[in-house]
Amino acid sequence: MKASCLLVDDEPLAIQLLQKHVQEFDTLQLAGSCTNAVEAMAFLQQYSVDLLFLDIQMPKLTGLEMLKAMKNPPAVIITTAYREYAMEGYDLDVIDYLLKPITFIRFSQAIDKYFRLQRKRESILQDPTKEKTVSIKSGAKTYQLAESEILYVESIRDYVKLHKVDGSNLLLKYKISQLDQELSDSFIRVHKSFLVNKNKISSYTAAEIEIGAAVIPIGAQYKEQFRG
Repeated sequence: MKASCLLVDDEPLAIQLLQKHVQEFDTLQLAGSCTNAVEAMAFLQQYSVDLLFLDIQMPKLTGLEMLKAMKNPPAVIITTAYREYAMEGYDLDVIDYLLKPITFIRFSQAIDKYFRLQRKRESILQDPTKEKTVSIKSGAKTYQLAESEILYVESIRDYVKLHKVDGSNLLLKYKISQLDQELSDSFIRVHKSFLVNKNKISSYTAAEIEIGAAVIPIGAQYKEQFRG
């Protein structure tokens, strides 16, 4: 099944680049493009789409204002030149936050994340009472953990240390990159060595995050997710 997409950006070159990226995916279908948020809202009143690529700084109404005004928006990937709105975007449950100029690799990662989350949501819908869990096979054992138990994940060479809400931790032979793919969108990568449960963050700056009793650095390549 293809995901229908709407592109919303007031820059013609940005629209052209996104169109080119979308055309590379058999799993995506371009439903249309709009040059501002007001036009996009009118489009969405008439047509249903699965995925919205949304710029932030646009005339009349910003992309974030548009999201706040919508009761049931489609899945959203932010596309912007401004990194300082990232956390506000994630608070609105966006799928990903892409900084312009958007490379094909970064676009591909966002699309992969969208489809992974769709599969997880479909699984949850089949059993809405079931808490989100992750299964980690390490050695001869498979560990089944509720995501709500995990504060953050720390990578230590070929191992990951899961720091839990109750203060305990679990050291397992596993790759953090693999775990990043398997955890839900409640977790975000903030450093090459750290994944954090965004629902557990107590405070943050452009350089670090406070979560539980820990202070975690934000890696340079991940700063787009936080206010500068």
